[in-house]
Amino acid sequence: MRIVVSVGGSVLAPTLGENRVEEYAAVVEGLVADGHDVAAVVGGGGVAREYIGAARELGANEIELDGLGIAVTRLNARLLKSALSPELVGPTIPENYDEAAEALHRGDVAVMGGIVPGQTTDTVTAALAEYVEADLLIYATSVNGVYTADPNEDPDAEHFTELTAGELVEIISTLEMAAGSNAPVDLLAAKLIQRAGMHAYVIDGTDPQRVARAVEGDHDGTAVVPE
Repeated sequence: MRIVVSVGGSVLAPTLGENRVEEYAAVVEGLVADGHDVAAVVGGGGVAREYIGAARELGANEIELDGLGIAVTRLNARLLKSALSPELVGPTIPENYDEAAEALHRGDVAVMGGIVPGQTTDTVTAALAEYVEADLLIYATSVNGVYTADPNEDPDAEHFTELTAGELVEIISTLEMAAGSNAPVDLLAAKLIQRAGMHAYVIDGTDPQRVARAVEGDHDGTAVVPE
């Protein structure tokens, strides 16, 4: 099976002192050992937000801020790549979809961050999954799936165990319209999932082993199914 995993920067490395990067590398290596092709797209997390906030105060424009965020995602991708066995990864971090696809074609694990300004790593993950015709897309986030509202803000938020891609688009549209809300997947990513008819899971990735279990269909997150 070909699997593309999105790992939030705050999920992968909440602090540099924690060993979550090594735990994620062990999960990826286990999936490869089971015969799967794996690509991972890593987000920027809190470090990216700190840099972006500081640069905004200094007068940087939005494209410059996107560039800072992309740079941090690629640093986080290098962290994960460094923890993987050298024989599983190529010498460089892919910087576009072609390079990531070539890495998979060689039998390597493709580990990458952001690509271009204006695209979040959520969107990069969905686009890469469509480009390489992935069998499964997993979003490893800080919450266990999709809710009717931000569960960190609304204790009455309803959790969805399964959604069609169209339903996901509708829910994310509502969440993104609410000021300050934190959608688990951004709207463009949701629309790409819908267009490609992909199977996707949105799960709590703070325990990397949940990703391995999700590949087997065992998860308590949200399954997004083709329409």
